[in-house]
Amino acid sequence: MAKKNNKVIITCAVTGGIHVPSMSDYLPLTPEQISKQSIDAANAGASILHLHARDPKNGRPTSDPNIFNKFLPVIKESTDAVVNITTGGGLEMTVEQRLEAPLRFKPEMCSLNMGSMNFALFPAASKLKNWKNDWEKPFLEASEDFIFRNTFGDVRKIVKMLGDDHGTKFEHECYDIGHLYNLSYFVDAGIIKPPFLVQSIFGVLGGIGPEMDNVMFMKQTADRLFGDDYIWSVLAAGRFQMPFVTQAAMMGGHVRVGLEDSIYLEKGVLAKSNADQVKKIRKILEELGMEIAKPKDTRQILSLKGQNLVNF
Repeated sequence: MAKKNNKVIITCAVTGGIHVPSMSDYLPLTPEQISKQSIDAANAGASILHLHARDPKNGRPTSDPNIFNKFLPVIKESTDAVVNITTGGGLEMTVEQRLEAPLRFKPEMCSLNMGSMNFALFPAASKLKNWKNDWEKPFLEASEDFIFRNTFGDVRKIVKMLGDDHGTKFEHECYDIGHLYNLSYFVDAGIIKPPFLVQSIFGVLGGIGPEMDNVMFMKQTADRLFGDDYIWSVLAAGRFQMPFVTQAAMMGGHVRVGLEDSIYLEKGVLAKSNADQVKKIRKILEELGMEIAKPKDTRQILSLKGQNLVNF
């Protein structure tokens, strides 16, 4: 089974490439907003910051390393949290575009989706009436006919270019059971080496559904495939966020929150910041008697290269 969890790692996914600005006035879009919300989330207890970039003019997801460079050094100077840069980027980006920032900045961690999938955001388009930007509605609607590409060749290339060449470790994002078997192939082949972080994801249309039985199913499958070589974490989309990550922690796992995954703090109440969600899950976990991992603990648990070996 997954390595025993004595301290719970809180990951905070700060802005992502899924929610559009019209969904929440609190979604961080500019480098200044991303920096502040990241630092506040770290101060609230997040030891990993999962980061995307946005075009500051209109909030559209971007892979531009120059925009990443406006907030990465600020975050590093202000906190010792582990910086995790996306290799998922945004739905319209090529694999090459998605790798531009990670290859330039050589972070301690990157996300890595473990399979191609239908990544469907289009139902959200029918729920919004007032749009802040012209790009938002077509962006959401286009996902009805979109495949998020992550082939075996793509995964192999990313692990080689970032992992082998720069010592980056990965948040292996598994949206379905098949993604665990994809990861198992690379582990069995010696391409991905333990300890590795498995991020089980629930509630994204196109991936495994948000039923509690599926949390157990994902955990049992990962235990069977990886034994005690892996570290297990959970995130869930939207209203499923807090109950699912709480359940995962009670099962010995780690947790991910943040405005990438849900823009709400509770039913009908928008989260005013990423730190709000971090504070909430931290309070829940500590009331359950759990200790929150600090960045130094997280680096030890995940065998990370250290903050001094990044390129920002």
